[in-house]
Amino acid sequence: MNRLIYFDTSALAKWYINEAGSDDVERYLQDHGPVEISDLTIVEMRSLLSKLRRERSIGPEMEIRIFATFQEDIRLKHLIRHPFPEEIATGAANLISVLSDVPLRTLDAMHLVIAKEIFADTLATADKIMASAAQAMGFSLVRFD
Repeated sequence: MNRLIYFDTSALAKWYINEAGSDDVERYLQDHGPVEISDLTIVEMRSLLSKLRRERSIGPEMEIRIFATFQEDIRLKHLIRHPFPEEIATGAANLISVLSDVPLRTLDAMHLVIAKEIFADTLATADKIMASAAQAMGFSLVRFD
């Protein structure tokens, strides 16, 4: 039985941007791909690349090239994209209430709701708070932090 592995943006970005943990993410994706992402990942990746360009960590050409590669990986089904579930806002609000001791951010709660909705077994993240919430929800974890 194949496991569904949901990659949040904090982990997936390491595949496209050379930073600490990038080699680990690359090896993991080569061994376990394709992995699941959502429409939220697309928006967050776009925002991250724009931020890096504004900070001058990457140039405009690199920003365009990385995002085009990301889109191609979706097109080629290396990344399996899932649309927003209908009840994502309600689910995220409920999750924040249920996990009231975890300082869960809005978008992280949305990622977790999507992962649950698609029946992902495993959540890959580089975010400690996201990992804590995912563990509380019963996901297996792959951490890149």
